[in-house]
Amino acid sequence: MTSVVRRISQITQPRGGYVNPRTMETIQLGDGHTQVLDHKAENIHATTMGMAVDYLSRLANGAEPGDAFQISIRGAVRLHAREVITTLDLGRLTPVVDVDYLRSEPEAREMEYIADALLNLEALRPGLIPDDDAIRAAVHLVGYDIAFRVGPDFYVDQRSIPDAATIAHIRTMVERAVAFFTSHGPITEDGFRPVNRQSMTEVVDSGDGDFLTADTLWDFKVSVSPPTNKHTLQLLMYLIMGRHSGQDQYGSLTHLGIFNPRLNTVYRFAYADVPGDVVSAVSHDVIGYALA
Repeated sequence: MTSVVRRISQITQPRGGYVNPRTMETIQLGDGHTQVLDHKAENIHATTMGMAVDYLSRLANGAEPGDAFQISIRGAVRLHAREVITTLDLGRLTPVVDVDYLRSEPEAREMEYIADALLNLEALRPGLIPDDDAIRAAVHLVGYDIAFRVGPDFYVDQRSIPDAATIAHIRTMVERAVAFFTSHGPITEDGFRPVNRQSMTEVVDSGDGDFLTADTLWDFKVSVSPPTNKHTLQLLMYLIMGRHSGQDQYGSLTHLGIFNPRLNTVYRFAYADVPGDVVSAVSHDVIGYALA
């Protein structure tokens, strides 16, 4: 079994894709910024960049640090500690470290750094744009995601420190995300999970998306290019699996969309416009549901 994203990499789609991204409605947003957010001027990996912008945007929209960065925290715990006690304080997940459970003193110091980073991020209240320190803390924290999503052996022990250009790009993208949430929200669910015991199959057993609004399932991308058929298939898989999950919120969704704060562009298509035979093919051939 595998995740939604990995499953997409395993298959060959029909010409143009199950859902051709060229059929998506495209809305160019404006924010007064004239600079081009050139990824070549940034000094951190594109994946790290995307997660930092995503999590900081959730934080600026009102999520608590422990919720916005929960995957990062779990990855750090999985990497550094045999056992870590966590407490829930006003919606925050704050690591409370017992050094006896840690493998080494340097790892204890690293966990203390993580706790300090979270305290730094707590200063970012809804609608506020992160300062340089918050952005540096976020970039460091998201480096731990891979230790949870894939495994500790895949973690590369290298602290990413964003330079001035990278920090400026992240801040601009978070500003754009906050404006997007205002114009296209409100968000009804942040970090949705359409894959549960009821919707998983022998082929796909995991997957989580970015956010839901009243009528749209959204993914968050900071790519330098418009969406591909892999992105549209990911959205379609999320909605199909969500409707198999028994969770009511997926039944009312009528659209699927992508917001790209680097391009400051919204891409969206209606689920009703996806042909029935395409939904059946994705359900059976890609996800692994039995034929109806």
